[in-house]
Order: sequence, then structure tokens, then C-alpha cells
Amino acid sequence: MSAKKMNKKALIALAIGGFGIGMTEFVIMGILPDVAIALKITIPQAGHFIAAYALGVVIGAPILSTIGSKWPSHKMLLALMLWFTVFNTLSAFSESYSSLLIFRFLSGLPHGAFFGIGAVVAGKLATPGKEPQAMAIMFAGLTVANVIGVPIGTYFGHHFSWNVAFMMVGVVGIMAMLGVYFWMPKLPPSSSENVKKDFQIFKRLELWVLILLTTVGTGGFFAWYSYIAPLITDVSKYPEYMIGYAMILAGLGMVAGNFLGAKLTERLSPMRAVITSLGLMALALVINASFAANPVLVLVLTFVIGAISFSVVTPLQMAIINASKGSEMLGSSMNQSAFNMGNASGAYLAGLPIAMGYSVISSSYVGAILAGTGALIAVGIVLSRKRKKKANSSNQ
Repeated sequence: MSAKKMNKKALIALAIGGFGIGMTEFVIMGILPDVAIALKITIPQAGHFIAAYALGVVIGAPILSTIGSKWPSHKMLLALMLWFTVFNTLSAFSESYSSLLIFRFLSGLPHGAFFGIGAVVAGKLATPGKEPQAMAIMFAGLTVANVIGVPIGTYFGHHFSWNVAFMMVGVVGIMAMLGVYFWMPKLPPSSSENVKKDFQIFKRLELWVLILLTTVGTGGFFAWYSYIAPLITDVSKYPEYMIGYAMILAGLGMVAGNFLGAKLTERLSPMRAVITSLGLMALALVINASFAANPVLVLVLTFVIGAISFSVVTPLQMAIINASKGSEMLGSSMNQSAFNMGNASGAYLAGLPIAMGYSVISSSYVGAILAGTGALIAVGIVLSRKRKKKANSSNQ
């Protein structure tokens, strides 16, 4: 088999892993009431399972990526997917609140490291100049999970047993392990330096600004997406069964936007692609708030917002890898932590005006503010780079 074909199969293995991760992260939202009933807990208590997973991502990303930089990448990816498979399968057999909470936290630990290491590996496997497209293939697994995996997992979890959804995730994990084992080429460790050397990247101000940018900017998407169900039923006046279709539309938009972002990154630059995507996201969310009562336009906008929002994923990942020279895997994984912080903060901030009695439409306005702020931060980074470049030229 040629190296080119082997590399394509390796990217498919990464995409399968991304599919499993996307499924376990989002399917819990669809089966939350079923889990609550089965474990005899309240819906807010069941919501702790979402938070536990996100906490696992934030904590696991830097720790496991630092360890992973000393291992051959193909072996670390296999180990991460083994961990993911074991604890998602154990989640399916949980019989109490505390056991599921622990397993959800442990299931989240490899998430950020897998995507962080996977993004760097995808870039190495790509044809020169096509790195964004290679990363987009990996992230395609995450977006396709929202179109296929999450709806199927939610259906079986609701109509049979919530445990089935996590068993399905375990099966996907096994498939990803097999893909990595048989298709991933042998890759050397990304770093031979010590841990202290790796953590030197955190002295770089731009890296922290990029992490803030990811948290704030992607928070705009999650502010809207977290409250899509009441928007569809309470504002657009659709029956409840339309929520599933709306989420599939958003998922299809994410699939399209993922590859759109790769194209934007190739034609512009990572930071300019980020500015374009976040600027358009802010505009789309304002339009969504204005026309949410229109049942036709709200579905069109659901697809559009999904597409625009995920067009920012690849350029952000490339920007942070470029800013983490010497410890790319650690920096790349930190971006995954930032995405999850954006998830939590976006949902929380959008919930504040709703809790104050304002319409659920306000979540779109909050999202627009967050996305717009992210775009301004990105503009600031570009201007700062120009000033530094100009200063360096005048000093020479």
C-alpha cells in the first residue's frame, strides 16, 4: 500500500475516534431525563454528568498531552482510545449517581489529548499546504457524530435503555482502536525535552490570548446551541419532535462548516479565517434573534449558524499549533480545553438573562456578543503581530 493511501486511512482512524468522542460528549444531553429517572435523581443532578466530562477534558488535556509528547504518537493515540473505550463502557454499567459521575470524568480525560495529538499528527501526515484539510478530516468525525451518532444514540437510549447509548460509544471506541493499530504509521515522539521545557510555552502571552479567544469566541456558538430546544418550541412554535430534526440540521451545517474552515485557512491565514468566521457568527446570531419566530427561517438559520460556527475550528487549531512551536501537542490540546470552557461559559452566560425572565431569544444576543468579542480579540492579535514585525524591521 502506498504511503499516501496509508495516510488517508490513518486520518479515517482519527475521524472514527472523533466520532466516538463527539457521540459521548453530546448524547448525554439527549438522554438526560432517562438517566435521571433510572438513577432516581433530579435533572439538575443529572446535568453534573455533563460538567464532570467537561472537567475531565480540561484537566486531562495538558497532563496526558505532556506525557504523550514523550511517547511515539501512534502508541499514545492507541492508549488514549483504549482509556476512552474502557471508561465509556463502564459508564454503561453504572448503577448509581456517584459511579456514573466518576466514569464520566474519567471518560473525558483523553478527549483533549486525543484531538490535540491527533491534530498535530494529521498535519504531519498531510501533503504540504493541505494541513488544514487533514485536520478537518479528523474533526469531521466530531461533526458527523452530531448528525448520525447522537440521534441514533438518543433514540436507542430513550426507547430501550440509556445504557445502550454508552455501549454504542464503546463499540465505536473499539473500531477507532483497530483503525489506529492497523492504519496509523509508526511515528516518533514529538518531543525529547523534559516536562519543564514543554511548559515553557505558557510564558508566551499570545498563547494565552489564543486560549481566551477560543473560550470566548466558541462560547458564542454554545450560548445559542445550549438553548436551541426552547427556541424551536417556545419561540418558533414547533412541536417537540422537531427539536431532533433541528439538531440534525445544525449537525449537517457543522459538517459543511468544518471543511469550509479548512478552505478559508488555506486561502487566507488561520487568524484571518478566525476573524471572518467569528464576525459572520455574530451577524448570523443577531439575524437569528430577529427572525426566530419565523418557522421557516429559523431552520435555515440553524443550518447556517452550525456551518459558520464550526468553520472556526480548524483555523483556531492551526493558530494555536503555530503559537506552540516546540510543544505543539501540549498547545494543541489546550485549545480543546478552551473549547470545553467555551461550552460551559457560553451556556452559563446565555442562561443568565433567561433566568432573569427574558425570552430565550436573548441567548442568541449573548452568543453574538461573545462571538463578536472573539473576533475583536483576533483582530488585536493580527494588529499586534504587525506592530512587532514593523518594530523588528526598523531595528534591523
